[in-house]
Amino acid sequence: MTRSTLVKKTAADNEPSGLIGSSCHRVIVGLGKTGLSCARYLHSQGLPFKIIDTRETPPGEAECRQLFPDVPLHTGGFNEQWLMAADELVVSPGIALSEPAIARAMDNGAIAIGDIELFCRAVNAASAVSTKKPLVAITGSNGKSTVTTLVGEMVSCSGLKPGVGGNIGTPVLDLLDDDNIDVYVLELSSFQLETTHSLRATAATVLNISPDHMDRYPTLVEYHQAKQRIYKGCKTAVFNRDDPLTSPLLPVTAGAVTFTSGAPDLGQMGLLADDDGIWLSKGLEKQINTRQMKLKGRHNYLNALAALALGEAIGLDANAMFEALMAFPGLKHRCQWLGEQDGVAWFNDSKATNVGASVAAIEGLGEGLAGQIILIAGGDGKGADFSDLQPAVARYVSHLILIGRDGPAIEQAVQGSAEIHKVASLDDAVSLAAQLAKPGDAVLLAPACASFDMFNSFEHRGDRFAELVNGLIVC
Repeated sequence: MTRSTLVKKTAADNEPSGLIGSSCHRVIVGLGKTGLSCARYLHSQGLPFKIIDTRETPPGEAECRQLFPDVPLHTGGFNEQWLMAADELVVSPGIALSEPAIARAMDNGAIAIGDIELFCRAVNAASAVSTKKPLVAITGSNGKSTVTTLVGEMVSCSGLKPGVGGNIGTPVLDLLDDDNIDVYVLELSSFQLETTHSLRATAATVLNISPDHMDRYPTLVEYHQAKQRIYKGCKTAVFNRDDPLTSPLLPVTAGAVTFTSGAPDLGQMGLLADDDGIWLSKGLEKQINTRQMKLKGRHNYLNALAALALGEAIGLDANAMFEALMAFPGLKHRCQWLGEQDGVAWFNDSKATNVGASVAAIEGLGEGLAGQIILIAGGDGKGADFSDLQPAVARYVSHLILIGRDGPAIEQAVQGSAEIHKVASLDDAVSLAAQLAKPGDAVLLAPACASFDMFNSFEHRGDRFAELVNGLIVC
């Protein structure tokens, strides 16, 4: 197939054929974890390629040279000659297609793909000769990692083996090495979707849309369009009734399922409230009381609804999904349930490094809580205005324990909203919280600050908090 024929076919079909082989001039753009996985895959298929990375010493360079000593590797900038001669550019998600060197190559007829596209071509080719494995595709501005992980747990509880990857965990091409996988569950970023043309998911969702990556997208419209690509060729679309931007603009095969924070329509997913609390519901059928879940917060209840809808779309057993949902503690450092002692629940939201994230954690946890929140906050506020904490603290927090450099600034912003305690360390904060908490209360680490005045990272801070809490619970 000649280069001109390839370009003509792509323009007509608006989709790369995926049939070009050894005669194709292919360049991987960007090394690192994703680029190395692409190199391993292409090499395993006997397909020639070159590699470009703009960094002088990119991560994975030594491993790349060891594994592929005969593969041309250019570092320290774009090799324009290679790019302009390419039929396909395998572009890492961190590199914008608007990058001038990439854009010029695309104008010259090169097709931009990514690791997800290579994966989809392999899966589609395999399904042509055997039964296609279900593929669940998940994107959104927020919550996609939680939903992806939760769906993976639901697959496991159903007695099947999930292959969880994409923008989370295992590079997606590495999943192809495991023949025992029964269901693929992929978290996909807008960057990955830009270079994906052959995704035909069994079930796909856009959880929500809010302005994000505006340094990469000129307007929200372009960001929205990138997210919408997840629905292309999917059988069942799962979308958020509260967010019109998640509604599929592309036709789907089997139909659509909605989820909402309000009462659901017949056969759809939503929340119903009664004297016993808030229920995850399908139509009028109350399925799980949120008090039975370790995941807390209305945003997480929506995540749970989306996961249930996706699981049902691929035929998972309902009871197995409920079991997985009730056991799921949440992602590490993201309103993660750590355990319960003497009627007091402990939650780690060390990733709440700004005021907005902390407010979301307080409100999400506080709603439906039998008691009140003992909040641990403080650290490096990076010049933030903490006044937006005040309404949430006043409504849901009985005791506010402050640590770190900007504890005094938080105190000044929320003065009078809760009883305030200042301590010297996170160790002291946990010890004091254990003394103050009563049955029905929850202790929440949601600092509203970065960690660098006391810890190496939010992970370091969260791990130390979890270590201290686990020591309390074990004792």
